[in-house]
Amino acid sequence: MVDPITTVIVAIIILIILGLSIRIVNQYERGVVFRLGKVIGIKEPGLRIIIPLVDRMVKPSLQIITMPIQSQKIITEDNVSIDVAAVAYFKIVDPYKAVVEVENYTRAVNQISQTTVRSVVGQFNLDEILSETPKINLRIKELIDNHSEPWGISVTTVEIKDITLPENMKRVIGLQAEAEREKRAKIIAADGEYLSAAKLGEAADIISQHPIALQLRIMQVLNQIAVEKNSTIIFPAPLMNSITDISNFLKTENAEATTPKNNLDPLKNDDVTENQPKAVLDLLKTPKTESAASKETTENVGTKKSEDK
Repeated sequence: MVDPITTVIVAIIILIILGLSIRIVNQYERGVVFRLGKVIGIKEPGLRIIIPLVDRMVKPSLQIITMPIQSQKIITEDNVSIDVAAVAYFKIVDPYKAVVEVENYTRAVNQISQTTVRSVVGQFNLDEILSETPKINLRIKELIDNHSEPWGISVTTVEIKDITLPENMKRVIGLQAEAEREKRAKIIAADGEYLSAAKLGEAADIISQHPIALQLRIMQVLNQIAVEKNSTIIFPAPLMNSITDISNFLKTENAEATTPKNNLDPLKNDDVTENQPKAVLDLLKTPKTESAASKETTENVGTKKSEDK
């Protein structure tokens, strides 16, 4: 009969052996198995069994790893000292090489990335670094990828995320940007003046054919000025002449309206008969003759009646 204590001990040993033998490989991992120090294969995801104390499994991750590249001082081609920080994204494409060819692939990629960033950025001047960042990022990625390819690592992206400039260089760049914007503003203003002058020339040609258009334009400007409630308005000379003519006309009309109508006979009014055609004067004389004859007839009739009485 088997001793219960022995049974328990055997069961415990079996459980320990199973615990040391069973390995679970996740979907994003691969299992590199070493047997007595030699690679015997790469295990796919799932439940895997190895020989305890004989086999050893290393499970590198195939996920994309985000690795920040710490800021470092770099001297550009035009001798400007700047601080550059970047970030790199890489992943393992060959688990065997990542485990066997390099001791610590993360540290190795980090160091080669810092060296490459310093080397590549130092080949450009400051203006190119600020304006051609995508080109620099691509160049850094290609160099890091070439170095890390024997390790079974593929670099997907490298991006410069921060560029710190000296304070004096910031002021110089600010002045340069301000001067550039001022230049653009003057060019735009000059183009606007050129187009405006061309349109004003066309408008002047139209106004010269229609003089009343100038008066209407002046009235429109005065209307716009009046909306702003200005206390002083300077009238242009053509408008003052027009106002003077209107004022004289109104004075003349008022004077004629207030003058006694002593001379209503148009034939005795020199202002009426002056420069009038002869036909008009004859027409004016005809009513008078007829009126005088009618008056004389009336007087004769009245005298005759008196004599009859």
